[in-house]
Amino acid sequence: MNQTVDPRSVPQLLSDVARELTTLFRKEGQLIRAELSEKATQLQVGAGSVLAGAICLLAALMVLLQAVVIGLANAGLNPGWASLIVGVVVALVGVVLLKKGASDMSNLTPERTAHQVAKDANLVKEQVR
Repeated sequence: MNQTVDPRSVPQLLSDVARELTTLFRKEGQLIRAELSEKATQLQVGAGSVLAGAICLLAALMVLLQAVVIGLANAGLNPGWASLIVGVVVALVGVVLLKKGASDMSNLTPERTAHQVAKDANLVKEQVR
């Protein structure tokens, strides 16, 4: 087995480790800021699209739901019952969509940075041993 001896003294090695750790944490800070900025932009674009789509769909939905109520009333159902049935069905669909939307927006954590920080922490642990 061929081992090479590091010519640096212990204080020099500790100084190098401290400098490298400072650089590492600075880079990790830059990475997390960049990733959080990216996630914020992604959230803004998504929210704008959802809002614009919701406004358009709301107008269309009101017209279509009124058509369904009129159709049920023309088919012989009491207009009050027709309105109630359509309202309940739309409310159930709304609840399902709200739950799905909340679930889709729950993953906004900076995953790459968290993975990199964990990897760096393991590397530091190995170097200290």
